[in-house]
Amino acid sequence: MKGLLVASVGASFGAAALLAGSAAWADCGIEKGSVRILSNDFEALHIVASGAEECASATVTVTKNQTTEHKTIQVPALTTDPATYTVAMVANNSIVPLLNGGLIRPLDEYVAKWGQQLTPNQLVKVDGKVMGIAFMINDQHVVYRKDLLEQAGVQPPKTYEDILAAAQALRDKGIMQDPLAANFKPGWDLAEEFVNMYQGYGGEFFEPGTAKLAIDNKEGAQALATLKAMSGFMSRDFVTYDTNSVKPIWEAGKVAIATVWGSRVGAFVDAEGAAPGVSENSVVTEAPTVGGGTVPASSLWWDGFAIAGNISDEDAEASFRAMMHGIRPEVAKAHPDVTAWLIAGAEPTPALAGVFATAKAGARPYPMLPYMGILHTALGNELAEYMQGQEDAKKALADVTQAYNTAAKENGFLN
Repeated sequence: MKGLLVASVGASFGAAALLAGSAAWADCGIEKGSVRILSNDFEALHIVASGAEECASATVTVTKNQTTEHKTIQVPALTTDPATYTVAMVANNSIVPLLNGGLIRPLDEYVAKWGQQLTPNQLVKVDGKVMGIAFMINDQHVVYRKDLLEQAGVQPPKTYEDILAAAQALRDKGIMQDPLAANFKPGWDLAEEFVNMYQGYGGEFFEPGTAKLAIDNKEGAQALATLKAMSGFMSRDFVTYDTNSVKPIWEAGKVAIATVWGSRVGAFVDAEGAAPGVSENSVVTEAPTVGGGTVPASSLWWDGFAIAGNISDEDAEASFRAMMHGIRPEVAKAHPDVTAWLIAGAEPTPALAGVFATAKAGARPYPMLPYMGILHTALGNELAEYMQGQEDAKKALADVTQAYNTAAKENGFLN
């Protein structure tokens, strides 16, 4: 894969061309076809898929499979002929194997016919061709309890050094023993936390123009040290922490500062299920910097969709049009707090201010490289022992490098 460009995703959030021909949307204008959606499993994607389901009729079928196992399913499911699914909801990383396998089709013709509502920064282009449509951006940033920080006498955090200092103050003053939470569960979550922190330190993952790993360096050691320092202010079961497990302890008032995803932050700050005093004192802010760096220690992501290649043109057209209905401007207006919609007319809400602030502050995109997934897997598998104090940073980085090199050679990226 080469020449991968995302046209200004995350760079512009203003209004653009309005949806044309709204009268046709009562039945989506689709005469016939089969729409079969595969996606991850969270609220924003449920809303989009439900919107696409509104296009079902006597001659149009719409089905969906929304599962956290979507990334392991998508390649074999789209390799069959015809493909099991006509739509794959994708992100920076999950679109790459579909591109490498030639399993998705260019969308330029469909954009010209039925994509009048799309803005330029929604078009995911590869070698000049539109291969995906982005409809939301996402990143990890911070939510904090303003009442507890005021009680501890500390200012809202701007850096990870501020977060660690605030955590120490909360502990020293007896306000909260384990005030921090982040997605440190071994596997994908822990790997993403390393990626975010490493990017905050300014590290480069690979030697320029190659697949040769470059994380066994000062920035890698610094990133690990900061993650380890954070875990010292977390409950002993921090290795179980992912978004789903952090949410209830936040709502219960057991955490003062947490790293959260933009697509989930609304559930952290609303009043539903929250203990008294939690929601009204929860403040969302951009991802902190670290180590004197100037960009947030986070990764900018987009979520969107691609259309399978191994399907009929009829099903491809029906699928594109159904997804256009699922991401029409009215969807963003009806669900403004669910995610940071990358849709014409969407306006940031207070709950999502952190996503846009992190993007505008220059958060680096998650690398869209064919071998980045191999590194992510190696990080997720090899960093757990370090985080639990069973090995030092030098050994952890060496283990990651060895695991990556083995897998990269097996996949033909290294000799």
